[in-house]
Formats: sequence, structure tokens, C-alpha cells
Amino acid sequence: MSRVLIRVLWLMLISGLALQGCTPPKPVRLGAPIEGYSHTSAAINWFSVNGAGGPNLAPYGYGGGQNCCASLPVKWHPGLTVVVEWEKDPNVYDSINWPKPRYSDAWSKAAREHQAKYTRHRAVVPVARYERLGVVNVHFLPCNQVAVTAGLMMPGTPKYPFHFPQKMQEPATCPQP
Repeated sequence: MSRVLIRVLWLMLISGLALQGCTPPKPVRLGAPIEGYSHTSAAINWFSVNGAGGPNLAPYGYGGGQNCCASLPVKWHPGLTVVVEWEKDPNVYDSINWPKPRYSDAWSKAAREHQAKYTRHRAVVPVARYERLGVVNVHFLPCNQVAVTAGLMMPGTPKYPFHFPQKMQEPATCPQP
């Protein structure tokens, strides 16, 4: 009887070890939704985080809906950065003065001239410390500065790492990088 019991225990041990190979490993990285906040008078026509697109943003706008997804580590670590790229329209309300009618040759020419003034930017940005990966929030600040967090805290809550005013003015001169 004891031999049978030893065999059963031995088979259970081997089966248990074999089944452990079937357990999927915990992910090291996950896709996190992207949301943006413009704290300036410029519109953000588009932006991306590590190549994943975020929503366009109106001047002093926020949210724009969430886009999916920036790949980030499940666990924050010192030195964690993301690459943020964006296109900015510094004169978003110029179209009020464009020639009428809309889509005429004169209007289309004004639109092309306006688009030529768009600026493109790229920044490697540190990600604020997070305990659990959540929404990637990208804050566009004066002087083409960007701040990024990726935790579960929502802007405006006490533990959120940034407390920028929604409307910030560009200084007369920006610091040189």
C-alpha cells in the first residue's frame, strides 16, 4: 500500500511541475491608453507616444478621447522615458479670416499657407513614477515642453504627480535646451 501511495504522490508532483509550464508568464509590458492635455493656446493636431497615436487637442483642451495603446512596462523603474512626437498649430483661429467661399481656390491657398506654419516636435520625456500602469497622460506645456505620467491617478486628484493650470501662457522667451 505504501508503494502505491508513493507512486501516486510522485505522479502528482511530476504532474504539478508539468502544469506549471502551462501557466502563462506575467506580462512585462502592457498597452496603455493614451490621453492628452494642451495647456497652451496652440492646437495639437496629432501626437504619438513611442509611435502610438494620441488624440488631437484643441487649445487649452484635454482628453480628446483615449487612443490605444502605448507599450509601457507594468512596473515603473528609474530612468523610464517615452518618445513623444507632435504637430502643433500655433495660430488655430486664423481660418476665421480666410477668403470665402469655403474650398474656393483662394480659401485652399490660405489653408496651404496656414499648414506651412505648423511645427513638428520630438522629445524624450521621463515618465512620472507610477505604482500600477494606467492611462498615459501627456501634458503639452509652454515652450514645447511635455510631461508624462502613466499611473491610475486622474488629473486634478491630490496624488496626481502634476498640478499644471489648464491655461498657461507662453513666456516672452523660452529657455534654450
